[in-house]
Amino acid sequence: MTESPASTAGASAAAVTTSASETLAPEERRVIFASSLGTLFEWYDFFLYAVLAPFFAGLFFPPGNATAALLSAFATYAAGFLVRPFGALIFGRIGDLIGRKYSFLITIVVMGASTFAVGLLPTYAAVGALAPLLLVSLRLLQGLAVGGEYGGAATYVAEHAMEGRRGYDTSWIQATATLALLLALIMIALCRGNMDAAAFKEWGWRIPFLLSAILLAVSVYIRLKLHESPVFQRMKAEGRGSKSPLTDSFFRYPNNKYVLLALFGATAGQAVIWYTGHFYTLFFLTITLKLDYVTAYTVIGASLVLGTPLFVLFGWLSDKIGRLKIMLAGSLLAAVTYLPLFQALTHYANPALEAYQDRTKITVAADDCSFHIFILPSTRFTECDRAKNFLTESGLSFESLPVVPGQAVVTRIGDLVIEGWQSENKTRPDPRYVEALNATGYPSAADSTQINYGMTVLILFVLLVYVAMTYGPMAAFLVELFPTRIRYTSLSLPYHIGNGWFGGLLPLLATAMVAASGNIYYGLWYPIGVAAMTLVIGTLFLRETKDRSINDG
Repeated sequence: MTESPASTAGASAAAVTTSASETLAPEERRVIFASSLGTLFEWYDFFLYAVLAPFFAGLFFPPGNATAALLSAFATYAAGFLVRPFGALIFGRIGDLIGRKYSFLITIVVMGASTFAVGLLPTYAAVGALAPLLLVSLRLLQGLAVGGEYGGAATYVAEHAMEGRRGYDTSWIQATATLALLLALIMIALCRGNMDAAAFKEWGWRIPFLLSAILLAVSVYIRLKLHESPVFQRMKAEGRGSKSPLTDSFFRYPNNKYVLLALFGATAGQAVIWYTGHFYTLFFLTITLKLDYVTAYTVIGASLVLGTPLFVLFGWLSDKIGRLKIMLAGSLLAAVTYLPLFQALTHYANPALEAYQDRTKITVAADDCSFHIFILPSTRFTECDRAKNFLTESGLSFESLPVVPGQAVVTRIGDLVIEGWQSENKTRPDPRYVEALNATGYPSAADSTQINYGMTVLILFVLLVYVAMTYGPMAAFLVELFPTRIRYTSLSLPYHIGNGWFGGLLPLLATAMVAASGNIYYGLWYPIGVAAMTLVIGTLFLRETKDRSINDG
């Protein structure tokens, strides 16, 4: 059922690629290839943890509450994103003062080395609380590195591009993030598929991280061969460079106005749409809908293969009709259709779970529930916490009710009533809850024979269409928004606040919202709200940039 729209989009993008590449100068092609390949490897390093975040919950965090451990894993995932704006400031300044090439050469070394080190980390079982501390430290280094990477690569490619082709040329940089996720999924699937679960948990998960050493060597070699941007060289030769790019970017009008508008009117919405279309769908399929990792990786991978050419298509199209209208249209579509699309994903990927929820009302009556984001060995969980954790981990929506006098928690599953929470082992659920789900016909895993693969891939592909619309033209738009002398610094900060904070926090905040509300779709209101904000601000205050010169200093 997905072949018609996907194949049409893929064919259109392929035609665009062939047509445009025929006119690319050899130097332009080499710059696009070298910059994109290095960025691909750097995103691969960064996304490995993102894919394995739910798996790492049981390796690096204290046992006792699976949802809280998952939130801690997502908090560590988010730590790498939170620090990205600081990387943007550090490396953006270097890029505007010294050069684009040298800045993003440093970032790839930092990224590759810290990713390799993750593959050597001891787990919580081996060193206790030191394990998550080491993991967070390496995620912070990764975040600093990727904070300097994107701005350098986007600026470098755009400043090599010919007029009228910046959208197309920079769209290859935009496509690398999706390709990197696909590469990470393939590498992890190969490792998990060629060893048993115990071996992968013990040591196999380390292999994709350790392989980053090879990618690092290739990337450094390629980038050492590159020459500095001609636009930057001309600016330096004419003495038009900025002596204080941070001050000029963020404390001088009107550039500081454009930084804020770029953040709230462009990158924030793009970020939540990107992370919803890539990672939140993966977590929703595996954690909530209970698809096994092979099936989830397969349908996600298929949608990535089909959707990746769209980044180039929309980048090329933005050279013709403009960047802004395409990006804002993507934000509008996402805000309007996310809820029905994810409900449809449940319907087609796990119809048995949908049917169970329709016929089985679940309520939790309590008043001492806590809200956990990052758990520590000292964290204590109430009976309500454990009951709600069990239901959330099971991918079930429930209604919260006022406390029953004299009871810590009373849970009703269909016609069955369970008082309190009883479990001799804190890592295992109350057997009464398990028995209640079994008695009411709860499907503990998605039935692969009942999955509508065509419709599932189609929905995932539609979500990627929104991603490509908002992200494909983004690099060219940001480059054109700021002058050469402070371009690297100015575009990097709003991009990485948008993607690092608004986007990077999405899995953590959405999962916490689901756990707190008891509704498996409630977390979607976060990306819907941010996309709607971007749509309004971008429409009212931003203007088209495609015809602007980027050689103005």
